[in-house]
Amino acid sequence: MVLQKLESVRKEQGKTFQQVADEAGLSKEFYWMIEKGKRKLSYENAVKIALVFDREPDDIFLNSELTKTEQNYSPNTESIT
Repeated sequence: MVLQKLESVRKEQGKTFQQVADEAGLSKEFYWMIEKGKRKLSYENAVKIALVFDREPDDIFLNSELTKTEQNYSPNTESIT
C-alpha cells in the first residue's frame, strides 16, 4: 500500500525512476528496488525522497488507510445520563 503511494506520487509528478534517484542522490537501481519493495527504506532515504516530491515523509510513507480512518474518527461527545 505504501509502495503504491510512492509510485503514484512519482507518476503524478511525471518523474522517472532516474529523475527521482538523481534528485535524491540515490542510484536508479536502488530507488527502483525501494519502490518495488525489494529494499528496506531508511529514514534518511525516506526524507531525501520526500524532499524530491516536496512532501513530508509521513505523507508518502505512512499507511494512508490508517491515516484516513483516524481523520474520520469523531468521538461521541454526548453525555451518558
